[in-house]
Order: sequence, then C-alpha cells, then structure tokens
Amino acid sequence: MDVTGPRPTLTELRLSAFAAHRARVLPLGPVTLFAGPSGSGKSTALRAYEALARLGAGAALDEVFPDPAACVPERSERDDQGRRGFRIGCTVDGPAGPVRLDLAVQADPQLRIVGERLTGQGRTLLSTALRDPGRPSVQAAWHTAGADRVTRAPLPDDRLGTALLPLRVAGSTDGQRQVLAAAEQVVVALRSVFACDPRPERMREPVLPGEGRLRRGCDNLAEVLHRTRHECTRRHARLTSVARAGCAGPVTEVGIEELTDGTVRAVLARGAQDGPDPTTPLGRLGDGELRFLALALVLLTGPGVLAVDPAAEVPGALQSLTVLADGLDRCLDSAQARELASLAASICADGHLRLVGAVGEATAARGIAGVTVVDLVR
Repeated sequence: MDVTGPRPTLTELRLSAFAAHRARVLPLGPVTLFAGPSGSGKSTALRAYEALARLGAGAALDEVFPDPAACVPERSERDDQGRRGFRIGCTVDGPAGPVRLDLAVQADPQLRIVGERLTGQGRTLLSTALRDPGRPSVQAAWHTAGADRVTRAPLPDDRLGTALLPLRVAGSTDGQRQVLAAAEQVVVALRSVFACDPRPERMREPVLPGEGRLRRGCDNLAEVLHRTRHECTRRHARLTSVARAGCAGPVTEVGIEELTDGTVRAVLARGAQDGPDPTTPLGRLGDGELRFLALALVLLTGPGVLAVDPAAEVPGALQSLTVLADGLDRCLDSAQARELASLAASICADGHLRLVGAVGEATAARGIAGVTVVDLVR
C-alpha cells in the first residue's frame, strides 16, 4: 500500500441490522464516546467494531461470533428457507480514499458469510454472493480492468474475503492494484485494534516479570510498569503526573517493588520530608483508581507495549492504533472521567492513537476539544 498518504483509520461504523441496531451509522473521530442509558446498544456497537477487527486479522467466523443468534436483530423473521442474519460494515479513510466494507452474515440455520462488498472511488472492487448453499464457499468477483473486466473465483464462506484478496490478486493491472490498495487499507485499519477492559480484581496481586505487554484485562499491570519505568521514562513520568489527578492523597511516583519471591508489585510513592517515602501498594486502591491508572497506562503506551500485533509491513509512523474500551467510565468519578477524556484527547491528537469507548454518562467529557460524543437511545 501507499506509505506516503494518511494513516488508514475507521471513520464510520455501520450497524445496518445488528442486535438492537437498525440502519445505524456511527461517526468515528480521534476520540469517540458512545453514550446512553443501559440497553441503548453502546456495548453492542463496540462488539461489532471488534468483530470486524478480528475478521480483518483473519479469524474464522465462528471464533468471532460464538453466539450468532444474539447478533440477529430483535423481532427478525426467518425467510422462506428458514434463514436469519445480520449486517455490519465500516468506512476506512486512507491513501486509497474512503473505502466501504459491508458484510452480510447468515446466523442460522448455518453460520456463514453470504455477502460482502468492498467499494471505493465509486466502483465495486469486490462482491461475493452465496450461489450454492450446499458448498462452504461464496462466489467472489473482483475488479480487474484488464482484458477481463472482472475476475471470478470461489472464496471460503467463513473468512472475510477482503482479508484474503492480497493472497489472490496479482496486482498486474491498474484495476487489480486499486483492489489491492483498498483491501490492504481496510485490513491495516481493522487489525490495528486493542480491546481493553481493566479488571481491578485481577490487578491487585504481585506478578512475575515477563515480556511486559499489557493484556486486555490489565491483570499484568505491575509487570508492564516494571518495563515502562525503565524503557519509557518520559511517559512513565507523565503517568505519575496523571496519577496525582486521579488518585487520593499525595503521589510522588508510580513505582515498583521487587519482592523476595521474584515477583513485582506496583506502588504509589507518597513522599516524605524525612526518611524513606511511604508507599501504598496498588492492590489497596479502590476499583476506580485502579481502572483509572490502567486506562491511563493504555493511552500513554503503544503497540510495542500493548498486546496487539499491527501490520508488520507498514511503518509504525504510518499506523494508527485504535483502543476499544467498554465501560470507560465504570467506577470512575466525574473528575477522573474528565481527566481521562482530556488525556485521551491530548494523546490522540497526533493520529497515532484513537479511542472508541462506551460511557454511561458523558457529561464530564462534553466540551473537551477533540472528543466526539455519540448519543444513543433505546
């Protein structure tokens, strides 16, 4: 793909028919917060985004949708063949211009992709359709623009066709190169995703030092802090500054203690005029403080620290990592929520990181430059 243009980023999520959503188009900015009451579909929207991301990374359909019936729109009726399904999609901006991906999935009687469409620059670049229900494949057609305007071939019905195109298209004609550029742009944007949901109950115990890559639940927070304290001193210092705003009592440093059994635990140094600094193990902090620190650490690190494998063929400077955070404000007070939203806006301003989160209450984030609040209703 062209590595001189803008970074591939999702700018729109479409939930055409997915669970409680119908004909929903959600704009995505550098920091996007889905807000609304319980049952309005905030978590469902993030689930659809993560599903597209996993399909873009090559995951099989049954791994991505273990309970496909839950994705079928409510009160959806079966057709004459007893089939029901759901539809999702997205738009990815980048060097190839805006590229749309739309996906139709049959949930029952058998889980399979029954239709996929990739479009860009006013042209259908890939389309698939289920021609023979008895075969585990769909008939695909992609733009060629050579002697044969379209190339046709079967593709598996349990994989995203767009992710398979770089293995199928030679790139010998202008049309094929356009298809490849669009497909690679979508795949790069989709696979550069880190889904995060810090679990305080798993973050309180000391852990063994390791590779220092932060996991989804942030249960290895102490291990990662052990690494960043030595390798990312400037960002670690900023984390300490953020901790002062989000944790009760004085904070002079977010530190690490190495215990005699070889494990490490994270602590807050409290500062003292005489003698050694008193410390508070992070395990003694409240759930809100732990979630606040974990989410701040996620925002202040990047692909080298977070447990995500972005496209290796694209230079890091041209990639944009998207953090998905369900319940972003869970357990946080309004001051912590606003501090976290302000930090996200600051970090995401340069385009290397994006945040899409779900919040129960968006009052604290409204009015912060760079933060887009998308209000959902039941």
